[in-house]
Order: sequence, then structure tokens, then C-alpha cells
Amino acid sequence: MGSYPLLPDRHGRRRYVALGDSFTEGVGDRSKHLPNGVRGWADRVAERLAKAEAGWEYANLAIRSKRLRHVIAEQLEPALALEPTLITLYAGGNDILDFGTDMDVLMAQYEALVATLAGTGATLVLFTGFDIRVSALLEPLKKRNAAYNERVRELAAKYGAVLVDYWCFDALQDRRMWDADRLHMSKAGHKYVAAQVLDHLGVPHKISLKEWEPPSRMTLRDWERRQRRWVNDWVLPLFGRKLRGVTLGDNLSPRWPDPVKVPRKGGLKKLIEQAER
Repeated sequence: MGSYPLLPDRHGRRRYVALGDSFTEGVGDRSKHLPNGVRGWADRVAERLAKAEAGWEYANLAIRSKRLRHVIAEQLEPALALEPTLITLYAGGNDILDFGTDMDVLMAQYEALVATLAGTGATLVLFTGFDIRVSALLEPLKKRNAAYNERVRELAAKYGAVLVDYWCFDALQDRRMWDADRLHMSKAGHKYVAAQVLDHLGVPHKISLKEWEPPSRMTLRDWERRQRRWVNDWVLPLFGRKLRGVTLGDNLSPRWPDPVKVPRKGGLKKLIEQAER
């Protein structure tokens, strides 16, 4: 893992801005006390940055279900206006799941976004996409995901970005790292990714995962019941939304649209507690 000089800007300010979709918004890591009812790895990274060096500010512009074109249209200009010193970006995963996505066009748009963000001089963190083996239903998307990941690796090298190669994290093969929909990480998964990002940046932290017993083997009947429940609760509604042209993020706003100064003690929950007093 490298160590990157997360230096303040000319105003003496350190500012972290997160862009993307549900992965960065924090879906799967539930927290009723925080905006949009989630926490996520990016919040955890912001809190550890503040513990390591006082004064960090944090904005999270990510919203679930956003496609790459939405990130560019809705998040890019606000992010540039915030003059970040650290940027994390994951976008394009929802496009991979869409019917008829042209990967060449998608990755050309992605490169233009990366080039713009890298041009700010901020430390830029990019992610590959994980190979989620949830069902044979999604196997046709594997080639798209592999093509996306290969291009992200190339662009990270080209633009001097930090690459968090999410594809390679064997720990995420454990189903307990994933929420019930099998597409979003659980609390444990978000904690793991936060630790990986911090390790890549060379930021000290004490995030650790509890020791788990090996997952129990399921009977065929239990597996079939679990598959039916997953299809009924998640797969069918997902495709229904696609057919209707609606998403879970349509009526949501960014969780932290304006930079907040992250408390060294108490984290972001402390800000909510202070606002409610």
C-alpha cells in the first residue's frame, strides 16, 4: 500500500469530496441517525481522516441508482466548486446493469470525467467493480464488468490516481459481507472497504472486522427458499423499476451536499446530535 501526501490547499484546508452512486452513498450500511438512513465506507473514511489530522471537511454527493451521465451532469460541477484535496469516484456500475449500454461510449465518458477530476490536483481514488456472483441471471454482465475494470486500471495509471482494486478483494466472497439484495455491501463490507481505502492512502486507523465462524452449509431446500425470496424481494422489483424508468434515488438528495467539518471525536453522528439540540 502507498502513502499519499494529503496536503492542505492554499487556504490551509483539507477537503474530501465523494462522488458516485449507492456504493459511495452507503446503501446496505443502515443508520437511522444519518442522512438517507445510511452510513457507508465514505463516512468512515472521513471520520478516520479527521482523527488522523484535525480539520478535515467532508462532502458526499453520491446518490443511489445514479448512472455515469447523472454523476457528470449533477455532481461534477458542485464537486469542482468545492475545491477538494481528496476525491473518491465510483460510477458506471448501474450502467453495466442497464440493457443496451455501449461500453466504448461509457468508458470514453468515464475517462473525460477522470481527466477533469485529476486536473484539479486533488488526490483521486478510483475503484474497480466487484465480481458479484449472485446468480446465473447476472452472468451475462460479467464481460462488461471485466472490460470496465481493465479500463479503470489503465486510466488510474494514466492519470496518477490511487486504484482500489475492489475486484480482487477475496474477503468479499463471504456472503455476510453483502446485504439481502446481494448487490450492496453490508455494514461489514463497508467497514472492510473503508479500511482498504485508508490503507491505500496510508492513513492510520483501527477499523477491524470481527472474527467469523466459517459460513454454515445450507440444505438444498434452504438454498431454494433463499433464492425465491431474493428473486421476489429484489430481482423482480429491480427489473420492474427499469421497465418503468424509475430508480430508488429519484427523490433523494445528497447526504452531505455541503462540506461539514468532521469532529475528531464522535464522528459525523456528533454533528447530527448537535443539530438536533
